[in-house]
Formats: sequence, C-alpha cells, structure tokens
Amino acid sequence: MAWVVLFVSAAFETVWATALGESDGFTRPGPTLVFAVTIALSLGAFGYVLKHIPISTAYAVWTGTGAALTVLWGMATGAEPVTVLRLVFIAGIVGCVVGLKLVPARPVRPAGPTAGTGAPDATAPTPRRGSQTDPVR
Repeated sequence: MAWVVLFVSAAFETVWATALGESDGFTRPGPTLVFAVTIALSLGAFGYVLKHIPISTAYAVWTGTGAALTVLWGMATGAEPVTVLRLVFIAGIVGCVVGLKLVPARPVRPAGPTAGTGAPDATAPTPRRGSQTDPVR
C-alpha cells in the first residue's frame, strides 16, 4: 500500500510543481490555491510513506517519478518540446525508479553472530564514547 501512496504523492508533486509555475510568483489566486492544496497532500502522503519505505529509496522514487511526470505533462500540453533525447532520458528515470522498487530496501542481516571469525557481530550495538565498555577514554 505504501508504494501506491508513494506514486500518488508523486502525481500530486507534478500538480503542485505545474501550479507553482502557473502561479506567476503567487500572484494568480487559482494556481496558488491548487499549489497550496496539492503540496500539502503530496507531503502528507509522503510522510505516511516514510513510515514504511526507507527515506533513501522513497525520496529517489518520489522525486524521479514527479520529475518524469512533470516533463511528460509539459510535453502533453505543448509547453515543452517532444524530442527523442527527452524521451530517452525520461525512460532512464523510469528505469531507475523501477530498479529501486525491485531491489531490497534493507540489507539482509546475517543469520547469527560471527563468533570465531574475528569479525564484529553486526547486530551488536556500538558502544558510545565515554561509556564503561569503551576502552578508549
């Protein structure tokens, strides 16, 4: 469900970015209102997403999807030229977004402690400086 909300949030990003451009520096009330409402919806949805998807992945997908949709909208409305290179680069953004969706969000942890190998246990907390377990003071 979080991934669906992430893509909806990116669609709202496209709307607020377009409305921001149309607001003429916040002097046109209609686009300014659309901007204010959709940025609140976009960021609110993105906040929900961050409870379920790591920020590094979520932010890259959110901005990449929003950017690609914004350029596509500009092309569809005639505000931006349609060129082969633009379409290739948008396909690259979409490919990267799909790639981030397909790779695991969190690294796979080892099954148990690495006792006997000389390597530290990856699951053990790191002692804080100045604590009793810190040999360097």
